[in-house]
Amino acid sequence: MTSAEPPRSGLKNPQAAVRGLGAGTLVLEAIVLLLGIQPIRIMGGDLTGWGVASVIVLAVLAALLAGLMRRPWAWHAGTGLQVLLLASGLFHWSLAVLGLIFGAAWVYALYVRRTILG
Repeated sequence: MTSAEPPRSGLKNPQAAVRGLGAGTLVLEAIVLLLGIQPIRIMGGDLTGWGVASVIVLAVLAALLAGLMRRPWAWHAGTGLQVLLLASGLFHWSLAVLGLIFGAAWVYALYVRRTILG
């Protein structure tokens, strides 16, 4: 192997593996968002109707993007979704925390994508 060749990942289908990582991250995010609504409301959170609506919209968008990971623009849209989740922290601080956590997971997924696919 010459130094000009990128290192092989050892995966049979690296593109599918990377898409699976991105889709899995987004599906997990959608599930956590939907499951987080009620505990925030019960534990004394002032999550208003707009806050609940934003969480539901973000969860639906995450699920839709998970199914669209074959499209190259879906990775950019996923990044935008993380920014929107972080901005939804204006409705409740716990949403900003989720935005930081899933933003970090998304940055890692982008890193893995760049490492494997080049």
